[in-house]
Amino acid sequence: MGMQETEPTQELKTAAEAAGWEYIGERSWVLVHAGFTMNTGLIVGDERALVIDPGAGPREAAPTYAAVRAVTNLPLTLINTHAHGDHFFGNDYFRAKGIDGIWAHLRAAEEIALNGESQRALVVDTEPEMAAGRGDYTEIVLPDSLVRDHPVDIDLGNHVVTLFHLGRGHTDGDLLVSAGSVLFAGDLLEQGAPPSFEDSFPMEWQKVLGKLIAIDDLYTVIVPGHGDPVDLAFVRTEFHKLRQAILTCTGAIQEQADDFTKAIPVLPYGPIQSRHLLNRVNATRAQLR
Repeated sequence: MGMQETEPTQELKTAAEAAGWEYIGERSWVLVHAGFTMNTGLIVGDERALVIDPGAGPREAAPTYAAVRAVTNLPLTLINTHAHGDHFFGNDYFRAKGIDGIWAHLRAAEEIALNGESQRALVVDTEPEMAAGRGDYTEIVLPDSLVRDHPVDIDLGNHVVTLFHLGRGHTDGDLLVSAGSVLFAGDLLEQGAPPSFEDSFPMEWQKVLGKLIAIDDLYTVIVPGHGDPVDLAFVRTEFHKLRQAILTCTGAIQEQADDFTKAIPVLPYGPIQSRHLLNRVNATRAQLR
């Protein structure tokens, strides 16, 4: 099917923009949430649509669902890119509205089952009902369709979307979603703020970014988990920045094992995330020996 047939009409684009969506090509849209500047994605086929990361709880998920319905009335499938609450706490609201299933990587689903409840405090300021676990649509809802070692293709009707995992990075269960030349990368990429390293695997994360760079002729628009859409030049910059930061961390750990935090001022991510990066490099590098 050619681009003329798949491009949304100007009337639909106008209605979608009024609902908060930005059209990024390949029948794909992105909406930014105010609370965590998190991106929700929407990919529309002829027969069904895919929603990527529904928000941090019912206060975000309700207007997100309404925004989705401003674009399409097709049946919906939900994606969780990883197991952090700002990306999956909206599952319950969407489930109540009727969805065909929730996809995630196996390890993300396991993490949500194990530690989803303990993440509620993350959203205490933006989603107090979700944080307290009281009120409508505040249940922790687990993904029920799992990506494991191999990519999964989902046919939305004349538009095939691929779900795939390139290795551990921001978490151990990061899921990427590609629709032609558009890629939704979850929190493997953040624009406008440092990456979040709290439970990351930095050395493997660097390799994941390297894999994206290696297929640089495929994706022209990349949607990070937070911030504005980017291109592969941005990915290259993040790759080289992370590689140099890991070298700095490794050197500091080897030279000052008792107080490697002295390296924090020379790292490029600010004091909080630089500390997390140092701790994660120290904790995970032995696993790679």
